[in-house]
Amino acid sequence: MSEEKKLFDEMLASADGPRQPYEAYYDWFNREDIKALRRKSSEAETFFRRIGITFNVYGQDEADERLIPFDIVPRIIAAKEWRTLERGIEQRVRAINAFLHDIYHRQEILRAGRIPKEIIAGNEAFLPEMVGVKPPGGVYTHIVGTDLVRTGQDEFYVLEDNARTPSGVSYMLENRETMLHMFPELFTKLNVRPVSAYPQLLRRSLADCAPQNSPNNKPIVAVLTPGIHNSAYFEHAFLADQMGVELVEAHDLRVEDGYVSMRTTQGYQPIDVLYRRVDDEYLDPLTFNPQSMLGVPGIMDVYRAGNITIANAPGTGIADDKALYSYMPDIVEFYTGEQAILKNVPTYRCSESDSLQYVLEHLPELVVKEVHGSGGYGMLVGPAASKKEIAAFEKKLRANPSNYIAQPTLALSTVPILTKAGLAPRHVDLRPFALMSPNRIDLTPGGLTRVALKKGSLVVNSSQGGGTKDTWVLGD
Repeated sequence: MSEEKKLFDEMLASADGPRQPYEAYYDWFNREDIKALRRKSSEAETFFRRIGITFNVYGQDEADERLIPFDIVPRIIAAKEWRTLERGIEQRVRAINAFLHDIYHRQEILRAGRIPKEIIAGNEAFLPEMVGVKPPGGVYTHIVGTDLVRTGQDEFYVLEDNARTPSGVSYMLENRETMLHMFPELFTKLNVRPVSAYPQLLRRSLADCAPQNSPNNKPIVAVLTPGIHNSAYFEHAFLADQMGVELVEAHDLRVEDGYVSMRTTQGYQPIDVLYRRVDDEYLDPLTFNPQSMLGVPGIMDVYRAGNITIANAPGTGIADDKALYSYMPDIVEFYTGEQAILKNVPTYRCSESDSLQYVLEHLPELVVKEVHGSGGYGMLVGPAASKKEIAAFEKKLRANPSNYIAQPTLALSTVPILTKAGLAPRHVDLRPFALMSPNRIDLTPGGLTRVALKKGSLVVNSSQGGGTKDTWVLGD
């Protein structure tokens, strides 16, 4: 990141004092004993360890289960700021859902020349098996996590869209539970909006998307997990428990009489909605990967017949594609008739020769990502990379340019964390969670704030050493 860019500190407007959303918290903090706060921080870690809030790190030799570091200094967002984000996210979610319906049906956006056909035709996330299939209620994106970054007072950018299987909401809820336990007086004093209704809203939203011809009196919802070895298993189990629905694996399900049924103590029972946390490729061994042990043989036939809702719908991963992301302003305008409320980060598509040339010449200044990458893997942060790392990445980029996009390194905002020396600024992003049903979009006030705990680091992913914070949206 170029140092001449002044970083926006979300807490401190200047040396004179805090920004308005932080005033009450800042006053409270300055009256607290720093040693007592550090003890609270240790308490939080003990609490997280006791209830098992962990994630798995793939491809590493050491113990694969880790505790996600948690910082007790909240990120605070003013009511007015949240209203802007809310409108922008709702607009984007509606546009993505309309785009997915179009791309699997008439493909009007391709006919209009607003995005190139090859972005869809050659894309591994596009499922030909979904062409002509309309999900129950017309909803493809039941749950969307939109990654946002901030660069100034009123400057928010969408970093990426997560429409496939967005994760992290359990950490949002447990972060809040922990802070409520440690600092209950602050929530009333600051008028912090609650997030605890998310599991109930999720269940209602999923139930509202149930097929019309259900054999059940009321919709039966289940959560499909790949199993305990998955990196987000804690979240799968947590959400099933919080919603009061069954957590199932592939061996608990079978197709019978045109429906997907789950094993119960009373025999097999048809289910209406399957909130799956299994990737498309493994969902149905009869349709996709025949080696898959994680999916349900024949579930896609049931889905095509309209007898089960799969959330999120198969094929939504095309909306996560980082090359497609660069066309999101066009997608929003095409389907809503409006300019995008939330800005995109300027993006270079390395599949285009001019862009590739520019990226190769400016690698030390750019962030380069795989188009299907996630979790902070397979990316280059130019300003933080060594000459050796840049040279190695250049080879990969030249060998397969269409697999990458590049973006300028933004001057991300900072929020203080509690360190041994006191408060210290660290870069953050934000993942709010939107729930879509046929008639509404529910947005939980706040979301998951991820924080880069290493000084100067821009990578917030937990798999890359990042941590999390509670996010407080203030009421009016």
